[in-house]
Amino acid sequence: MLILNGKPLSYDRAFTDASGIQYPANWLRLASLSEKQAIGISEVADDPVFDQQFYWGPSNPKQLNDKPAVDKDGKELGYTQTGLKTLWSSKQNDIASSTLATSDWRVIKANETSTDVPADWVTHRAAVRTVCNTRQAEIAACTTVEQLKELFYGSAEVVKTKEQQKVDPVTFKDVVDKDGKAVMETVNVTEEKPQLDADGKEVVDKDGKAVTDTVNVMIANPGLATPWPTAPA
Repeated sequence: MLILNGKPLSYDRAFTDASGIQYPANWLRLASLSEKQAIGISEVADDPVFDQQFYWGPSNPKQLNDKPAVDKDGKELGYTQTGLKTLWSSKQNDIASSTLATSDWRVIKANETSTDVPADWVTHRAAVRTVCNTRQAEIAACTTVEQLKELFYGSAEVVKTKEQQKVDPVTFKDVVDKDGKAVMETVNVTEEKPQLDADGKEVVDKDGKAVTDTVNVMIANPGLATPWPTAPA
């Protein structure tokens, strides 16, 4: 972040310095660091970015579980402070309700005309309720704010890991603790994949052997919430 006279500057916007000299919108992009410093511009770290749905500030997570409200002396105030898990569980009810509402007319029509709701819609509506309950169970199982955030906003794929006994990097012997028990560590699972050229063909060395890269094995993220069912066509 660029600061001049205690105020932040934005790229591609004109500004005026303390002496009243005006600078065009492209000046910050074209000027060198020394030129910026010459007129009093300093660079400071940007404010940390955090998700306000889950955090009050950087490294300051919001309350996860419901708990009694207390005053500064720890005395209960007679009401409960709602935690994130309750809020997000309630959101699932709202999503399920709005999803079911789009096909409520089918149920009403069937009741009024003494006909049956199409079987695929009966299955879909039941699946919506089941998934809602499942997602609420997944929320309830979260023990940290990080887990709750991962449930809804995590990456679709994560690196596959495994547990193995730690090996001393110098002696290459298995590491054990003072009681002789194996010391375990979590490592990424890797695989060899052939290098491809610009045309998508496998790269080979001078001896005709395939050239490979060691890459992490990716798997579907097990920490994501169960997806909502897709409505029938």
